[in-house]
Amino acid sequence: MTDEAAPSTNAPSPSRRALIGWGGAGLALGAAAAGGTAAALGGTGDDARPVGDSGGAVPFHGAHQAGIATAVQDRLHFAAFDVTTDDRAELIDLLKEWTKAAARMTQGHAVGDGAVSDLIEAPPDDTGEALGLKPSRLTLTFGVGPTLFKDKKGKDRFGIAGRRPEALIDLPVFPGDDLDAARSDGDLCVQACADDPQVAVHAIRNLARIGMGKVAVRWSQLGFGKTSSTTPDAQTPRNMMGFKDGTRNISGTDADALKKHVWVSEKAGPAWLAGGSYLVARRIRMHIETWDRTSLKEQEDVFGRDKGEGAPYGKQHERDTPNLKAMLPDAHVRLAHPDSNGGVRILRRGYSFTDGTDGLGRLDAGLFFLAYQHDVREGFVPLQRRLARTDALNEYIQHVGSALFAIPPGVRDADDWWGRALFT
Repeated sequence: MTDEAAPSTNAPSPSRRALIGWGGAGLALGAAAAGGTAAALGGTGDDARPVGDSGGAVPFHGAHQAGIATAVQDRLHFAAFDVTTDDRAELIDLLKEWTKAAARMTQGHAVGDGAVSDLIEAPPDDTGEALGLKPSRLTLTFGVGPTLFKDKKGKDRFGIAGRRPEALIDLPVFPGDDLDAARSDGDLCVQACADDPQVAVHAIRNLARIGMGKVAVRWSQLGFGKTSSTTPDAQTPRNMMGFKDGTRNISGTDADALKKHVWVSEKAGPAWLAGGSYLVARRIRMHIETWDRTSLKEQEDVFGRDKGEGAPYGKQHERDTPNLKAMLPDAHVRLAHPDSNGGVRILRRGYSFTDGTDGLGRLDAGLFFLAYQHDVREGFVPLQRRLARTDALNEYIQHVGSALFAIPPGVRDADDWWGRALFT
């Protein structure tokens, strides 16, 4: 994508009456600030170059959706939706309106008449909680789940059952899983990442408002403290266990690795998904109270790295090539390393979470695991089967939520929209 694909400040926005028609709710964009907005980055929508000003904007249009190979932001609001309408035309209209809203929100432009207008008899177009805030590198990444093609009763509500990708499988239940159905699956998903949590929450809130009567939030997850990075030259983040995570994550600027491991090729099919990807979302509860009473030696044995530097066992620096045989057979790094899995790699964008307590005096905390790959049957599924069987880390974690989504390619221009190729 080039700069010309960025939304124009003169682009028409939905009318107030059209917005009121969305179930009585308006559309908001909190990033509209007096004096204009930060300039958008050049390059494609999956550009992973860091933004010098964290308030800057990431291009929305491009060959791939932003929020995958993009430099990972600090905060997350992820939402899965159930589609409540059975009307194909209504769903398509919603996706078009979502796309328009997303394009403007990511660039820091207000939608409609804003949070304050002369028409005081109607709900404002903008919810207002993000007024004056910068775009904060907001990205919105859209996906579709298996149940959009056929619901749990086997009904093809939208005439697309025959277009379900073979790789969009029903994820198996792995050993040790304790999955909560209320925190799993979904017809649609939107991943909102930003450097300001209020900007990310604002975006999801307003997509939900637009969709009132057509979709309903099934579950959502807030995240902080990115646990993986797509910019390997930057400081490697640490997870809630205090260990560096994602040392060998795929770089957002490594076009060859992205093509091999992340993007769906035209040959792999289906055609509507070419240039897209698959997203696995897993809510992983960490038993941090038990972990915090574990000796440093055992903690390092579990991971196969030292806790301070993050160096593999027997090495001095984090990025030194690991000697896997120097680690215990059930060490996490040894089991998860590409050399132990036929070269399989996935692009991770996980976040830490802390969601109050579990009612038993313990923090409900852990990792919200997000991973993109070109085929989960070759990536996540065999990798997780291996980890679920023998990983020493399993004593301290449990997977409690699970979902898989197909992520369409990027929105090419102002006439394109999320999921267009699937429905046309």
